[in-house]
Amino acid sequence: MAGHFEATPGGGASVALDEVEIAILRSLTVQLLELIGPGDQPAEGEDPLAALFAEGPSEPPSDPALARLFPEAYGDEDKETREASAEFRRFTENDLRSRKRDDALAVVRTLDALQPVTDGGAVLALTPGECHHWLGSLNDLRLTIGTRLEVSDEDEGQDGALYRLPDSDPRKPMVMAYLWLGALQETLVETLMPD
Repeated sequence: MAGHFEATPGGGASVALDEVEIAILRSLTVQLLELIGPGDQPAEGEDPLAALFAEGPSEPPSDPALARLFPEAYGDEDKETREASAEFRRFTENDLRSRKRDDALAVVRTLDALQPVTDGGAVLALTPGECHHWLGSLNDLRLTIGTRLEVSDEDEGQDGALYRLPDSDPRKPMVMAYLWLGALQETLVETLMPD
């Protein structure tokens, strides 16, 4: 394995990561968790089932990255679609946030459970269920970074501006992370595709 996922028996996937890659993945995922937020936990003595029926926000987030992670369902062309989007958001955003949090926590936990080899790197072996958490989290990381970098479709093509940034550009480290996460995501998807 050379920095890309490969299929493993039983429907999982594995990838060799060096110490720096592990640290970058963990740091970015923890930052994603901080962005998503801790979620609403039932207060002591409160019925935990009540949390299942709690209503979420009806307004889209003001942070552009969060707005990308939690987009409008129907747009905002007119009052009727804005109201429908608000209603949809109110009943779905809490669950979506919870799923995104679960995906990111699964990434952190699998990284924390790695057993390093002599050079500090390790082989990350994922079960089929962990693969799905990783796919969700890699996608969320790319959406967040892409939003912060204001990436457009034209930027992403093989001849796009992202590939031509000079080393002196302050965005270069995040662009490199964005592209690397994209490669990880792509190879993980390929491992899960039926032959």
